[in-house]
Amino acid sequence: GFTNEPAIRLAKALVDCFPADTLTRVFYTDDGSTAMECACKMALQFWQLTGQPDRYRFVAFDQAYHGDTAGAASLGGIGAFHERFRKTGFDVIHVADADALRALPDDVVNTIAGVAIEPLIQGAAGMRLWPSGMLRELRDWCDERGPLLIYDEILTGFGRTGKLFACQHDEGVLPDFLALAKGLTGGYLPLAATLTTERVFSAFLGTPEEQKTFYYGHSYFANPLGCAASLASLSLFESEQTLAALPAKAERLAASLAKHFSDHPKVGDIRQLGLIAAVDLVKDRATGEPFPWTDLTGANICVAARKHGLLTRPVLDTLVFMPPLCVTGDEIEYGIAALARAVDELS
Repeated sequence: GFTNEPAIRLAKALVDCFPADTLTRVFYTDDGSTAMECACKMALQFWQLTGQPDRYRFVAFDQAYHGDTAGAASLGGIGAFHERFRKTGFDVIHVADADALRALPDDVVNTIAGVAIEPLIQGAAGMRLWPSGMLRELRDWCDERGPLLIYDEILTGFGRTGKLFACQHDEGVLPDFLALAKGLTGGYLPLAATLTTERVFSAFLGTPEEQKTFYYGHSYFANPLGCAASLASLSLFESEQTLAALPAKAERLAASLAKHFSDHPKVGDIRQLGLIAAVDLVKDRATGEPFPWTDLTGANICVAARKHGLLTRPVLDTLVFMPPLCVTGDEIEYGIAALARAVDELS
């Protein structure tokens, strides 16, 4: 097929982010939803091509969010987002955690094509952190039982968690598919990519008569402008030593959160991972009683924060602070102070 020079260069740059002979192949899409759709369809076809067509299901987690297209939405586990469309998309089993996954009976496990997870943190669930070691548990289970492992790093990829990718934290536990978008271009142009292994790629090789082709392609896949923007963004990571500066910024964020919210009567919990911060609002700190969701407390506080110079949004009554990676320490302090002022005014 045809390609373009920026797409070739970017594919090499992405593969070079990982150890040799791990994630070696790149398939471009145009947003996070389609990157996840691509991973799932590729997983299904992989099993068909390798003699296990009965592997047709996926496992995803409660409170997961993987996108809004039909297949990606079927992986989602948030009722308000996904229940209306539950009968469309892939056949998906939702589980709460690794224990529930291990409890699945053998006859079900033998039908599972892949397991999808947002590594380290579930974004749309309110920045819910997974327990330490979760990725290792999933990798070991998939290796033992057969399903392919799919990481959705649409949110976490490109420095957000403190490393270039979330999967580089937990002893470098790598998946069979890695979906990337958002930070891939620094947010300037729509582009996404699904990385996979040589094992998966090789299953699709053959003659035309064998009909192994992966028929999946949208109009703007591997758009050269998007690929050029991605290359420029990756170049800035290197020239500005972005990753090296993140630990100090994360420490400044932790200190600011503690200063303004650790004893706040309307804050129930504070969570942080790299430059991701979440502040849970409660009506009563002592009892944990929430505000009525119909009061839109979180949304109103974020609107109030605008007049103090902070633009952010909530997940229901969880306030989210996710500054750009180029943020300064003083800007972090300013932003958290602005959020605290808005909480004081409206809660």
